[in-house]
Amino acid sequence: MPITKGAKKALRASKKKRVFNLKRKNEMQSVIKEYKKLVSEKKNDEAKKLLPALQKAIDKAKKKGIIKGNNASRKKSRLMKKLKV
Repeated sequence: MPITKGAKKALRASKKKRVFNLKRKNEMQSVIKEYKKLVSEKKNDEAKKLLPALQKAIDKAKKKGIIKGNNASRKKSRLMKKLKV
């Protein structure tokens, strides 16, 4: 448990940030999961319509620091590759 006043405040802030970070990460993961499902079912037209939402979710997670830049680029690249195959 934190002892100093500043450490207590940092703990409160980190708990609040954790909630937002988990929400953003779960949104990203759900869009990715839906996209992969559509690609595996050979519904390419629907998967193409989902692309902007997919890229937006990954970019937002990157912008907020939930995932790193190279990780975001790699995810987008690999997901685009799945659609082409």
